[in-house]
Amino acid sequence: MKLETFSYATPTGWSVHPLPALDSPRTLLMVFGAPRFREHPEPLRELSAAYPRSHLMGCSTSGEIHGTLLADDSLTVAAARFEASDLESAYLPLPGPEHSYTVGRGLAERLNDPALRAILVLSDGLNVNGSELVRGINAGVAESVVVTGGLAADGSRFQRTWVLGAGEPQSNLVAAVGFYGDRVRVGHGSKGGWDKFGPQRRITRSKHNVLFELDGRPALQLYKEYLGERAAELPASALLFPLALSADPHATKTLVRTVLSVSEKDQSMTFAGDMPEGHLAQLMRANFERLIEGASSAALHTLTSAGDVIGPELLSIAISCVGRRLILGERTEEEIEAALAALPEGARQIGFYSYGEISPFASGRCDLHNQTMTLTAISEI
Repeated sequence: MKLETFSYATPTGWSVHPLPALDSPRTLLMVFGAPRFREHPEPLRELSAAYPRSHLMGCSTSGEIHGTLLADDSLTVAAARFEASDLESAYLPLPGPEHSYTVGRGLAERLNDPALRAILVLSDGLNVNGSELVRGINAGVAESVVVTGGLAADGSRFQRTWVLGAGEPQSNLVAAVGFYGDRVRVGHGSKGGWDKFGPQRRITRSKHNVLFELDGRPALQLYKEYLGERAAELPASALLFPLALSADPHATKTLVRTVLSVSEKDQSMTFAGDMPEGHLAQLMRANFERLIEGASSAALHTLTSAGDVIGPELLSIAISCVGRRLILGERTEEEIEAALAALPEGARQIGFYSYGEISPFASGRCDLHNQTMTLTAISEI
C-alpha cells in the first residue's frame, strides 16, 4: 500500500504540488472538510478530477484532524493505493431517520461478498438514527466483517451536514466503502473517558431515538435541572453532559448518547441513537486526563484487533466527538497526539470531530457511540 496525506486551506491552497499521483481503482481517497464546502465545492471537484478512478469518500466536520494538528475551515486528505486489495464504494439517499435501517442494510448488501473484510461508513449527521443504521449494516454482512465510521458534523450549529456522493457534497446521504481480500488489515478501537454522576434513571417512555420520560418525568425538564444556566444553550450544551446507557444496573456494556435536538412542545430530546424503554440512563461529565488516556487506549486497541501482522504503511482514521472538543478546548490536540503516539512510528493519521462514532464496543458487531475517540487502522500485508 502506498499512502500520502495532505491538506487544503484558504487562501494558501493545497499543501502539496502536484497532488500525489496515486489514482487507481484500488485507491481510497478519504477527505474530511469544513461545512462551508457544501456551498463552495471547488477543491472537492479538483480532487474528483485528479482521482477519477479512485473511491472518493468524505464528509463535513466539527474540526479536521491531520497528523497531530486540528484545523477548521480546511480539507484533510489521505490517498491510499492498495497493491492487492480490492475496493467497492456505494452511497444511498437517506430520506429521514425512519429509513436508517433500510439504507444501512441496502448499502451492506451492495458491498457484501465472501471476500469482504471491512466496511467504512460515513452518514449524514442529523437526519439519521445511527443505531438503526448500524443495525441495518450488521444485518447485511457476516459477523466477521469489521464495520467502522462516523456521522458527519456541522460544528456546534446542528443545522446541516454533508457526505460525498459522486464527488459532490450532499445532505441526507450515507456512503460506504468495502475492503476485500486476505491482505488488507483493518483494526478498530473506541474509548471514552467520561465519569458518571447522579442516579441511574429508567427510560419510561421513548420511541426509537426520541426520549420522552425518565422515571416518569419529562426528560427535557429533568435534563434542564442538571444544566442550570446552560439550559439556554441547548442543544449544544448537552454535548458537555452526555448520558450513559445500559440495559441493567450490572451491565458491563455501556453506550454513550448525546442530544441532536430538543422539543419544548413535548419536552422530548432526540439522540443520535436509540434510547430503548426499560434501559437505564445516567449523566456523565468530563475527566480531562481520562479523555486523553482514552484516545491512547483506543489507538492501542486498533493494533491488537488488527491481528499480529500489520503492513509497513498504516493509515489511522481518527473520529472523535464534537463534545470532547468542546470539553477539552485548548487541550484538544493532546488527545490527537496521544492517539498517534500509541501507533507504530511512521503511521499517518487523518480524521474529524463528529456527531457520532461507529465501531464495535470491544469486539463483535458494531455499535453507534457518542463522546468517544474511535480509530480505524488500515494497512496491507
